[in-house]
Amino acid sequence: MPPRLKTLRLASSILFKQYASPVAPKVTPFLVASQQRSASILSNLSDNAGAYKKRIRRGRGPASGKGKTAGRGQKGQHAHGKVPAGFQGGQTPLEITKPARGRNKYNPFKVEMSPLNLDRIQSWIDQGRLDPNLPITMKELHKSRCLHGVKRHGVKLLARNTEALHTPINIIVSRASTAAITAIESLGGTITTRFYSPTSIKRVLRGDSHPTISLRASPDLIATSVLPTSVARTTGLDEGAVDAVLERVAQKYKYRLADATGRKDMEYYRDEKHRGYLSYLVREGESASLFFKKPGGAEGRDKRGQSARRAAAKASAENRLF
Repeated sequence: MPPRLKTLRLASSILFKQYASPVAPKVTPFLVASQQRSASILSNLSDNAGAYKKRIRRGRGPASGKGKTAGRGQKGQHAHGKVPAGFQGGQTPLEITKPARGRNKYNPFKVEMSPLNLDRIQSWIDQGRLDPNLPITMKELHKSRCLHGVKRHGVKLLARNTEALHTPINIIVSRASTAAITAIESLGGTITTRFYSPTSIKRVLRGDSHPTISLRASPDLIATSVLPTSVARTTGLDEGAVDAVLERVAQKYKYRLADATGRKDMEYYRDEKHRGYLSYLVREGESASLFFKKPGGAEGRDKRGQSARRAAAKASAENRLF
């Protein structure tokens, strides 16, 4: 076995007298420092903890720890092949026999909206953080921190402390309660509910889509979005001006604001009592429902004609000999 380095160093220091050259101190600053390595660490080199993990090699004999059955156990379904995820042996799945009930149950039709009350809007107006002369949309609400984030279906306006609101406003939200609509319109303000998809909400907050103007928006809503509220109520925009505004919006914004496509959404925003932005499409005497059919129309007259022809054919059949 070779001697230890410490022993050799101690012996060399005792046996050999160090000789200091008079030229060495003068030359030392100009010499390039050479790399020094201690020979004692070479036998202790190893990887860092967790730097190397050996791959498990299955089916390589009993000494490998995963030999013979290769971790699949003794026979059975899992030993012979793969089993589909969620397969419960052929029985009726537990999510069918014992479904989730109560508050934690997943509801795909649930509408999640950020609540906003009238007293909070008035507080932000008093602080100068919202301008009541301009349309108030979810973009202004989010930018002024009146809303800390918008949920996936938009903003719903509620009527907490309605007496606190004393400023007429022009607000555009996803939905609104009846009390909130009454309180705003009693002060001379306007409220419009319009559809926002989860993707369009993110784009509006990023500034990639206009918060109000879309292809199916009414000219009055477009005028309110472009002109001041007082001017838009009196003048409005003609058809040519609306096309020009839509062209400017398409040049400025990256994405077009989506319109309602689902039946329930379209029926909600076609209803005048909800102040929906599609209510201008409903004619006088019609309902907001997409299944509405005006009584006494062509279909009703056609049914009466069919019954008359059927009765005439029956009467003529009774007089036939064959």
